[in-house]
Amino acid sequence: MTREPVDIDVEAYKALPYASAVKVNGSVLYTAGFTSRDDAGGVVGPGDMAKQFEQIFLRLGQVAAAAGTSFEDMAKVTIFVTDIDRAYADPEQWRRYFIGRPASTLVEVSRLKSPEIMVEIEAVFHIPDDAG
Repeated sequence: MTREPVDIDVEAYKALPYASAVKVNGSVLYTAGFTSRDDAGGVVGPGDMAKQFEQIFLRLGQVAAAAGTSFEDMAKVTIFVTDIDRAYADPEQWRRYFIGRPASTLVEVSRLKSPEIMVEIEAVFHIPDDAG
């Protein structure tokens, strides 16, 4: 098995003791759990679940692109939220990223890393053969 760390070009993420994602055998990308963070590591959208979804999917798109894949090739997504009713209030805010109809899990948890964080998302992507 070969594994290659994949990071996005954001210092706050590069400073973490783990990779933003790991490419395995050149064909599968496993991401870390992403929360709603700006380039400096601050929380984006405290109290606003829609803004947090947007920021997290921005980051997932960046790490997918860095590995040569995209939302079209997202195979599995796991979403952790602190309030499942709020997540379903406007599910189109996150479902629009489900371009290739990935498998999905949505779970309510009692809390995440900090009280301002309402959403954490991890994903698995297929990396197309022509991605280099």
